[in-house]
Amino acid sequence: MVTREMPSTQPQGMRIDASAPAPTTESSGIDRREIREFAGSTPARLTAVGVVLLLLALASGVVTVVAVNNRESTLQTLLSATEPLANSAQNLYSALSVADAAATTAFISRGLEPREVRERYLNAVATASTELVYATAGLESNDVENARLLAAISSGLTTYSGLVETARANNRVGNPVGSAYLGEASTLMQHTVLPMAQELHANQERRVFDTQRAYAQPPWLTIVLLLASVGSLLAAQILMTRHSRRTLNSGLIAASAASASLLIWLMVAGMLSAVSTGRALSHGAVPLHELTDARITAQQVRAAETLKLVRRDGEISYDEAYREKSAHLTELLESYPPSTAVQVALSEVEQARTAWSEWESAHIRMDALLESGDHAGAAAIAVGTGPADAPGRFDDVDSALTAGIIDARGTLRARITSASNVLGGLTEGAVLLTVIGAGAIVAGLRPRLREYR
Repeated sequence: MVTREMPSTQPQGMRIDASAPAPTTESSGIDRREIREFAGSTPARLTAVGVVLLLLALASGVVTVVAVNNRESTLQTLLSATEPLANSAQNLYSALSVADAAATTAFISRGLEPREVRERYLNAVATASTELVYATAGLESNDVENARLLAAISSGLTTYSGLVETARANNRVGNPVGSAYLGEASTLMQHTVLPMAQELHANQERRVFDTQRAYAQPPWLTIVLLLASVGSLLAAQILMTRHSRRTLNSGLIAASAASASLLIWLMVAGMLSAVSTGRALSHGAVPLHELTDARITAQQVRAAETLKLVRRDGEISYDEAYREKSAHLTELLESYPPSTAVQVALSEVEQARTAWSEWESAHIRMDALLESGDHAGAAAIAVGTGPADAPGRFDDVDSALTAGIIDARGTLRARITSASNVLGGLTEGAVLLTVIGAGAIVAGLRPRLREYR
């Protein structure tokens, strides 16, 4: 009897050989062993070294580009926004002070003020309004404190102008109440508006100083990464030479040269830029601060001098203000320059000293006439146009200090521009040298890896 074999239910090609051994986990153990062996092999170590070198080169290049861009942006912001806003705040204070002095001068002689005095007042108010608009437009969105000051100054200027016009209308018809309105206006200006303008200028000036001081700090992270990249490349070459007993790798030498060149370029350019910024601070910002302080003080002296003649109530506060401010002005002029290295505005300050001495003499004569009851004679000295009268000497002081401020500001901006120009091309150079360094690393290690195929 023939026995038929039952057909298999398994698909062809999938039949199981019963005699074949069952699969075990030995193959996975072999895979892990092979991985461990490869990880300890020379090709794996070369690959790891190459990855580390590439990452260091790329990281140092990226950080360099970011650092240089940030420093260039800081200098450009300083030139285009921070310093101009500080100058605008100084101009705002000056315009407000000139407006108050012109308004006060108009009342000393009584009656209708001279045309040039009126024009000077109107021009000063217009200048103050323009500076307010400029300063407001240039503020950062998060600068709440300065925005508050500008809003308060603008409101105060509007109120002040209204009081001056009311005082002027009364003065033209000979109404004595005009001096009361003017006194109220001057009090608002001297004790509220001008102090806020001075605070605004101090805030902006402090930002200029802080920016320059912060810029003087070297980019330590960039320098450390570049040093690490150069050191790693040198170490890799030494190890490869000892291991393979061959000459130095030309690719790694090129990469080392690129990283070293970028490091040297960064350090030299950074040092020169920092030196220029430091000189901008010591030869520009510091004398600019002293000269601006002197000009503001001179305007305060003039205000105290004229207000004493407007208010005939014998109030001694104007005398005290005059003595305090005149002593400060003398100290500022005599102590300039702030250091022997500063050669900015020396002739201008000398002119201001001479004019200030003559102005003090005029004030002494004015006080003597006031004490004798000769108010008209004292007023003639306070608002006269003679060469020995106070207005001309004040104008000489103000003009000399203004010229000095322009000189110091020009020095400041020139030094900042020089600091920015030194960094020119460094960003593009960093990108190029980083690409060259990364390509040289790959080119240097690739032949060594191909030897193990």
